[in-house]
Amino acid sequence: MDQRGSVLLLGGSGQAGSDTAALLRRRYPELPLTIAGRNPARAQRVADDLGGATVATVDLARGDLGLPDGEQYAAVVATLWDSRLNGLRFAQDRGVPYVSLSSGMIDIAPEVTAAAQRPAAAPVLMASHWAAGVITLTALAWAEEFRRVDTIRVGAILDKNDAGGPAGLADLARWAEVTSAGYARRDGVFAWSGAADARVELRSLDGTTVTGQTIPILDVTSLALATGALDVEFAFAVGESAGSRRGDGPSVEVRVELEGAGPADTPLSVSRYLVHPHGQRPLTSLGLAMGIERLLGLRGEAVAPGFYTPETLLEPVHVVEQLADAGTVFVDA
Repeated sequence: MDQRGSVLLLGGSGQAGSDTAALLRRRYPELPLTIAGRNPARAQRVADDLGGATVATVDLARGDLGLPDGEQYAAVVATLWDSRLNGLRFAQDRGVPYVSLSSGMIDIAPEVTAAAQRPAAAPVLMASHWAAGVITLTALAWAEEFRRVDTIRVGAILDKNDAGGPAGLADLARWAEVTSAGYARRDGVFAWSGAADARVELRSLDGTTVTGQTIPILDVTSLALATGALDVEFAFAVGESAGSRRGDGPSVEVRVELEGAGPADTPLSVSRYLVHPHGQRPLTSLGLAMGIERLLGLRGEAVAPGFYTPETLLEPVHVVEQLADAGTVFVDA
């Protein structure tokens, strides 16, 4: 492997960061990894578990991230909110890929502007989709069965005990503080809706109903623009998962419904659940790891500088195959 520098994982000792690092280590035993965080002892424990990884203490308030001069990095992966965009600037200044996970739809304007102002500086992957884009890629894989997709509805049920670590919980709190409005594409128009109108009932695989709401998330725009579907929504609920009700621990369920026309122009609909018995963490880490390996050319050619979303880099069918290999189960509704 011709790999210059280390993959710098900002927040690498958190849940998303450490899971992604572990997956990258399993796939690429020789890939240099740097676990960066504010707690050196915790980062060291993650690095020791990985084997062969280095540790760095970062300061996201500084343009140089508080890192020593002369260190080479192959990529910068922000598994926590890069609120000042110093991680992005750091990557652009060095011409290496950058991945973001926690901007959320309501926080992306500075990131989009920074990437647009320096389009030739570095590849930038905006992966602030649900589970870093793997749900959108799954829906796109199933959309290949259609000649025309008219409607896409996604409903994700997250276990209340699987909402993430401190960084993930901070993201949820930040987004909730900004807006409780819903967001969807209706009859071709991307539009906001009040909290009351955004409320929906999501049905779990075991028949239990959980109250949720349509949310402003990048999956809506990615799915709508990739398929041309005129009606797209992504609903989200936090509650007790089917796995917890069975006593097996927190699971995650995502129902994906597509409606449109099949190859013979006859009506076609698909309704399937994507279920993982260990919750959302394996899905998110897989999405991040696949994005990183694609940016670095570990699978396929290295990616040229530019601005990307997951569906512009990853192959939908391959993502579904990788999800299955990671223990994801797909069930017809």
